[in-house]
Amino acid sequence: MINHNIPLSDDVEGWWCVIHKHKVLLPLPSQKLPFGKFAELNLPITRPDIVHHIGYKDETPVYLIQANEHDFERNENDFCGLRQVLFQQGDMFEYAARAFQVDLFLKTHKYCGQCGQEMELIDWELATHCRPCNHRCYPRISPCIIVAIRKGNQILLAKGAKSTSGLYSVLAGFVESGETLEQAVHREVFEEVGIKIKNLKYFGSQPWPFPHSLMMGYTAEFDEGEITICEDEILAADWFTLEQMPQTPPTHSIAGKLIERTKAMMRLA
Repeated sequence: MINHNIPLSDDVEGWWCVIHKHKVLLPLPSQKLPFGKFAELNLPITRPDIVHHIGYKDETPVYLIQANEHDFERNENDFCGLRQVLFQQGDMFEYAARAFQVDLFLKTHKYCGQCGQEMELIDWELATHCRPCNHRCYPRISPCIIVAIRKGNQILLAKGAKSTSGLYSVLAGFVESGETLEQAVHREVFEEVGIKIKNLKYFGSQPWPFPHSLMMGYTAEFDEGEITICEDEILAADWFTLEQMPQTPPTHSIAGKLIERTKAMMRLA
């Protein structure tokens, strides 16, 4: 549960997710999320009246601080994108991701989309409320599918046209209005690489804050067709054996977990 009524005093202790310009504070040289009592962190930050308690990591509180725009003008290099957390401190990624999403929601819902008046933050749930017209807003969640496809002892991996990591990964895409998750999987696979799949099985899910997605993971088997990529979405795609595997996402991500599960199935093929 998100609690927005935590007074910020010097002896408040925990993990600190400081968000600034859609990036998270990973101070040099450690490039880890800050941990400890607030007074001991020596952050160049204007003390906010409250912080947002966003969860617990091993029974230790995790807090979000929304940094003032001018607090870190001289410390821009201490801020990194969320993927940096995934690669360097994967066990804290879900907390940094939650902080990012809460920060984005609060910044984009200051005013009512119905009447334009200023919104109030609800303190018992993550929501904003407009008193004049009683319009209430909750964080937006965009459902996405992600699927690992196996053909015997091979896995289909692709490099996305918009990817900045250079990694090969499994296919993914947004669910369209009026579409089931399963329909979205079949449609996205056919649109992106031109093949049909079968034996679709649900694997698991992961919140993915780019910017507010919820990834629903599946495994599937190749059915028919030849790889024909959609160049607007995919730079390259191919079937890979265990001996040919390119660099793929870390296992802290659902993509990495799906790839590891499929590799285990390939060993049995």
